[in-house]
Amino acid sequence: MLKKIFKIVLITVAAIIFLIYVSGYSYLFRGVRLTYLKGETSSTIDDGKYFPSKVISKGQSKPWLTDAAYNKIKLTNTLEKHLKETETTSFLVVKNGKIFQEHYWSGYTRYTASNSFSMAKTITVLLLGKAIDDGRIASPDQNFSDFYPDFNPNEFGKKLTLRDLASMEAGLNWKEDYKNPFGPNAALYYGFSLADVVFTKKLIQNPGHQFEYQSGATQLLGFAVGRAAGMPLSMYASSKFWKPLGMERNAEWSTDDLGVEKSFCCIQSNARDFAKIGYLLLNKGKLDGIPIISENFINEMTTPADNSNGVYGMGLWINDDYKIPHFYMRGLYGQYVIIIPQYDMIIVRLGKKEGNQKDGKNRPKEVELYIDEVLKMITEH
Repeated sequence: MLKKIFKIVLITVAAIIFLIYVSGYSYLFRGVRLTYLKGETSSTIDDGKYFPSKVISKGQSKPWLTDAAYNKIKLTNTLEKHLKETETTSFLVVKNGKIFQEHYWSGYTRYTASNSFSMAKTITVLLLGKAIDDGRIASPDQNFSDFYPDFNPNEFGKKLTLRDLASMEAGLNWKEDYKNPFGPNAALYYGFSLADVVFTKKLIQNPGHQFEYQSGATQLLGFAVGRAAGMPLSMYASSKFWKPLGMERNAEWSTDDLGVEKSFCCIQSNARDFAKIGYLLLNKGKLDGIPIISENFINEMTTPADNSNGVYGMGLWINDDYKIPHFYMRGLYGQYVIIIPQYDMIIVRLGKKEGNQKDGKNRPKEVELYIDEVLKMITEH
């Protein structure tokens, strides 16, 4: 009797495994192996080492200067409490081009690589800007079909531009859901072929008519930029940003099993080097007065898209409604590079959890908290 039951169980398990494979959900096995079997319930800021990746090589390092008051002023009680509650691992403040505050917890250091998650979207859009500077792409309004003629060869597909992809106005049939293991986000993150996920998605409405945040849009943008550049995005990022900006460490950009970068996600780097991207944005594309990327393109990135209700430009979240206008790179679990032009300031926060509070436009309230509390500290200084 026990043998019969055991045989039935084995047949049932084998049938389930077979059905998972033939239905296109085989990535679930990798997802389970990298989460539940490692004591986690989802992706983490440390899981980059489990995926294939390509190096974003640095050149000659140019370390940050430190302010005379470096770490001499205590974090406010409110700030310290929030950072602790959200399991923050890195908190960095750059003021007037120098590091004013720098803190690490839970064994993290200035050299510890951490998953950018969707902050990589900003870097993908910056690479679009460089491809335009280099004459490889005509403008953000060039059609995606110029690079991939066979993608959605219908009325909607013919109208899709790179700007639509960068501004999250693509009109893809894509539900952005990080908790659904059967959704497209999980397939992108844990899957074996990015192209198999995004190129099978259809456009269901006219591009450029509705804002909807979709990781698939940035992945399509990455494919177009990579094809225009004629090289892997990691190599292009090294040449155009990591080397000119004097990054302190090499970074890793996670790829699928075919070696294609996850342009929607997953650059493994550190707070100091992420801050360099913020510094480039703060200074409208210049480093020490030398143009690294077109100022006009940075202005386009920081201008709200027509249909975004003022919350998103091209690859950047925007809040001009607050008393202190700011814009920021944002990744899952509260990865931020916050740029505050009014105070010549950048705030980088990396960690394991995100605060729950949202503003009236569904933006994270904790960004405002970081700005307010740091400004209190600067006032003390």
